[in-house]
Amino acid sequence: MPDKRTHRGPHPADEKLFAAEAIDDLRAAIADFSLLRTKGYAEKSALKLVGDRFSLTERQRLAIMRSACSDQQLTSRSQRCVALNNLAGQLIIIDGYNVLITIEAAMSGGVIFKGRDGCYRDLASIHGTYRKVTETIPAVQLIGRFLKEIAVAEALWLLDSPVSNSGRLKTLIGELAGKSSWNWEIELLLSPDAKLKKSAAVVASSDSVVLDECRSWVNLATEIIKKKLSSVWVIDLERGTET
Repeated sequence: MPDKRTHRGPHPADEKLFAAEAIDDLRAAIADFSLLRTKGYAEKSALKLVGDRFSLTERQRLAIMRSACSDQQLTSRSQRCVALNNLAGQLIIIDGYNVLITIEAAMSGGVIFKGRDGCYRDLASIHGTYRKVTETIPAVQLIGRFLKEIAVAEALWLLDSPVSNSGRLKTLIGELAGKSSWNWEIELLLSPDAKLKKSAAVVASSDSVVLDECRSWVNLATEIIKKKLSSVWVIDLERGTET
């Protein structure tokens, strides 16, 4: 059946899967998973071991996987993270789908997890096809206003060309940027990750694969949610529910 969703909101089961009474087990699971990753266990085997131990569902396991990291990853990411006040006058490269979908999910009431590295991440998945939702335009506008507020000089958005409707999203973002006189460029690439990893410019992403190899990065989606969005459903798996 065609996907007729108009929001990037919560899954019907999320209220139960991430209820207050489930948080203790999830916090213990992320601690164990991060420890196993620190000791060199492969991600897949470590996740199965921890997930089976705590009888986690696939969606809960996804939350654990996206929120955890090894001690080595935590240290490296922290050392290369750039503060917002150091971005004035700079060019940043935006991991387009990564940042946009997180903001869309937050704006539509989806559950957001604060990872061990401080990044906010969602559980949304586009499965090879991006579908514009009610929050898409407001999310792009919010990102644009925020970048202007922190005086970013130029932004380059990278979108995955294999994802269906990327061309339409590129056009939409370009039109919104034009109306607001934002100095943006949007590129469609077969593999944005490759460019994000090699770029000398600061990268805006929360993708673990990118964060572990890029030269420097900014926690853009997290900062936007913290500073500009209220009543967002954020769960810190090390400390419990924040909001």
